[in-house]
Amino acid sequence: MIKVKEYENGLKLIVKDMPGVLSVSAGILVGAGSCLEDDNTNGISHFIEHVNFKGTEKYSSFELSEKFDEIGSQVNAYTSKEMTCYYVKSTVTASEKSFELLSDLFLNSVYDKEELEKEKGVITEEINMSSDIPEEVCMDNLSAAYFGNEGLGRTILGPQKNVLSFTKEDILKYRKRFYNADNIVLSFAGKIDFEKATYFAEKDFVPFVSSIKSEEKKQIPTDNLCQKIFCDKDIEQTHIAFGYKGIEYDGIGSDEFSLINIVLGSGMSSRLFQEVREKRGLCYTVYSYPSGYKDTGTLAVYAGVNPDSAKEAKTCVEEVVKSINGGITQKEFERGKAQVLSSFIFGEESAAAQMMLYGRYLLMTGKVFDTEGKLKAIENMTIESVNDAARSFDSENYAFSAVAKDCSKIKD
Repeated sequence: MIKVKEYENGLKLIVKDMPGVLSVSAGILVGAGSCLEDDNTNGISHFIEHVNFKGTEKYSSFELSEKFDEIGSQVNAYTSKEMTCYYVKSTVTASEKSFELLSDLFLNSVYDKEELEKEKGVITEEINMSSDIPEEVCMDNLSAAYFGNEGLGRTILGPQKNVLSFTKEDILKYRKRFYNADNIVLSFAGKIDFEKATYFAEKDFVPFVSSIKSEEKKQIPTDNLCQKIFCDKDIEQTHIAFGYKGIEYDGIGSDEFSLINIVLGSGMSSRLFQEVREKRGLCYTVYSYPSGYKDTGTLAVYAGVNPDSAKEAKTCVEEVVKSINGGITQKEFERGKAQVLSSFIFGEESAAAQMMLYGRYLLMTGKVFDTEGKLKAIENMTIESVNDAARSFDSENYAFSAVAKDCSKIKD
């Protein structure tokens, strides 16, 4: 059973009671991510996510970690392009204390100068680690090639110079813009009823969260710029990635598009895996995945290939992607539909996945996710509806990124 409550300050609470599980997952989801940042603030959403764990008025950083560990709870957070999420998974008996601690770190972090400086070092190493992973460099560059150097094209980590410059004043200024009740969803899922979740929320969060109106979010570019970005790096493998126009989050045809992605590049029976790796032996890793954002969507294809056959692999990927325009077979349809359905059903059994699903959907759309409607939509998909979507997919225009020892070997 799913219940929702919206408070006068705009805060939304959503609860999915799952009596059959033995745990509770709680999340605080904020509509703030890297797409809202500018040149000077790029990376601050992620920076705040980190430093919120570095001590509150009540507990030091170590004491916070110790308190969660003492009750056996798992706490974490992540930042995406459009959202930041703080979450905890606990036993039923530890759920009240877990949410109290989660609320404390979210609402009452003190941003001690010494702790901020230490965390800058941690994030700098995270940036360095990312830059040492060619696949991550390739995919970050693909976002920039697709969207440009703003909005969704920005990296989540931001540049090192920005991270090193952030101050407590910068954090408080950014929080004042977006960390307010009208831009936050509290999401609970698991063995917890609506009354208990409401009690937790109103005891530890609702009276203390900022109720000022959040800044209106600017329109961000959503077009595929179809740019190409090449990065020379002293590595053995060549990494290539393609960015195509996809479907926005929960957009019309999103289920059909998910099925098309499965046929194209998700799993060992996909066309990309079978053609590029199994038949031609051009790579070890090749896959595709869709990303749905509030106002747009993308389909990314990635492959790690031998430098000597990189150009052949690039052509092969182009050909396989274009083959989608010709439609899919009945066998591919049945296999893909089964995978879409099973993936959704498996998620239904996880309290953490349900907390994230319902929380994100409410934050992104302002609506309650319709489980029965989703199942019906998946079951009602036909090969005709999928092939209509396949024929309309733009396989000709794409953004491109490559990371290699010598990118001149793959340039057209």
